[in-house]
Amino acid sequence: MFSLEGGQAAATRLLEAGVTGIVCASDPLALGAVRAARRRGLDVPRDVSVVGFDDSAFMNCTEPPLTTVRQPIEAMGRAAVEILTLQIAGSAVPSEELLFEPELVVRGSTAQAARG
Repeated sequence: MFSLEGGQAAATRLLEAGVTGIVCASDPLALGAVRAARRRGLDVPRDVSVVGFDDSAFMNCTEPPLTTVRQPIEAMGRAAVEILTLQIAGSAVPSEELLFEPELVVRGSTAQAARG
């Protein structure tokens, strides 16, 4: 469940286990994790850091602004179109794997762990 509710449910279990950082597979999951932390009386990022994935629209407008991983969507789309154009033209398509480097966008939902 890649939803806010799914993130909240999974994060609740993780927080019960005492984790202090959660990396989520999507931004909505991360927003659910923030909700779960708040419902337990925890502060994000002081008590628990949360990271999302995709840098969805408005993640810089959430409270706190969500730290997330941004994919190079434009470069990925350009590569897909180039490969599709080659296939349509009947040309050989490169068989090597394409790798794209994501970018960590650090915002307000993460902090350095407190030393204890």
